[in-house]
Amino acid sequence: MRCFLECPWTHWGLAAMRSTIARAAVLLLSAVPALAAASGSPASPHIGPVALEFVLFACVLLGVALFHHQTLPIALAGAGTIALYKIVFAPFHAGAGLAGFAAHLGHESVVLSNLLLLLLGFALLADLFEKSEVPAVLPRFLPEGWKGCFALLALVFVLSSFLDNIAAAMIGGAMANTLFRGRVHIGFLAAIVAASNAGGAGSVVGDTTTTMMWIAGIHPLEVLEAFVASGVALVVCGIPAALQQQRFAPLQREVAADTRIDWVRVGIVGFILAAAIVVNVIVNTRYQAVSDAFPFLGVAVWGAIVLCAVLRRPDWRLLPGALKGSLFLLSLVLCASMMPVDELPAASWQTALGLGFVSAVFDNIPLTELAIKQGGYDWGFLAYAVGFGGSMIWFGSSAGVALSNMFPQARSVGLWLRHGWYVAMAYVVGCFVMLGMLGFHPGSVPKGSAAGAASAAAAAPAAAASR
Repeated sequence: MRCFLECPWTHWGLAAMRSTIARAAVLLLSAVPALAAASGSPASPHIGPVALEFVLFACVLLGVALFHHQTLPIALAGAGTIALYKIVFAPFHAGAGLAGFAAHLGHESVVLSNLLLLLLGFALLADLFEKSEVPAVLPRFLPEGWKGCFALLALVFVLSSFLDNIAAAMIGGAMANTLFRGRVHIGFLAAIVAASNAGGAGSVVGDTTTTMMWIAGIHPLEVLEAFVASGVALVVCGIPAALQQQRFAPLQREVAADTRIDWVRVGIVGFILAAAIVVNVIVNTRYQAVSDAFPFLGVAVWGAIVLCAVLRRPDWRLLPGALKGSLFLLSLVLCASMMPVDELPAASWQTALGLGFVSAVFDNIPLTELAIKQGGYDWGFLAYAVGFGGSMIWFGSSAGVALSNMFPQARSVGLWLRHGWYVAMAYVVGCFVMLGMLGFHPGSVPKGSAAGAASAAAAAPAAAASR
């Protein structure tokens, strides 16, 4: 796989280095107000209003942003440093010291193992799909020029609405690698990640965060409204990305006459995805009580891969490289899980808008969990914010990290922001279009939320008086 590599220090010089630092700092600083408001644990040492853990986490993120060739050592060292600090100086949510850390790891183990299994499994799935020759014959059905590039992004968007966004992004990357002969612009990679996150934002089976809302009792139609914003965002970022890619490496429309689709591989890919969808739906609708006790989704994907290995052997050699990228993301997720985030600012469209920027540098799963516990949000607006917001930086979403395993040149915050500038613009435009068309209206009261408890407490005296 050929890589579009650029070294920021060589091509930009000192002025561009300062620009890279400034852009990374802007995104980090944009998260500070919300994180400061979320620092509710008095037992944790603070620097002003900000808990010291957030300062350590910001240093990790800044290190990843500036030294993108050393992302894994920085992330691992950061996770170890934060864990050691909390063991010695600040308690975990589950308790203090080594016992608290062990309990915390036990609580996060299912999320981490599920994510690891999915990232590794979908790496093999993307390779199977690429070798099926479907991407090679795809130009026969795509429009010419930049419209074909945009159609590819739209296809990723649609796939992500019923698949996991990691799978959609990696399938999109496999198609782009073939269609552009390996010369995929980093801006187009950012757009693929954005399209996969946008497609999952309005579907309760398209993203982990929307599935969490569904489990909490929020109706799927409330989440569906996110497609208003994500559809706009797809157009706003997709068109400039398509034009950019077409200038860099035009869509190759020549298809070899002897190209034949390997329908067995296509069937295997479909079986793996179907297994993931079926297990996800069954577990989250019928067995919610145990859904957090075992990595059902990841095991389902790997069970399907092993069953189908007798038909087409996966390329196991891909796993070591995919493992490195996976450990990086797991380290960041672990760092985020150790932050003392106890509460969020009052639910409003401004808070939801800010959470989108926070999700670019902070795992959106705990943010979504806090929002659900708090209640009072417009769930379609929130689903779009925490889902699409992670696209602004390559490590802001699991789809971005998975795609960076296929395209290592994506692991540069400076290049991602420089060439994928339209993703952040699309996020803001999508938010305000949705706000203008639908407004911000608090939706259903989630199960176990503070709003639900307050409503029940207020209703109890009235019910007693009516007896």
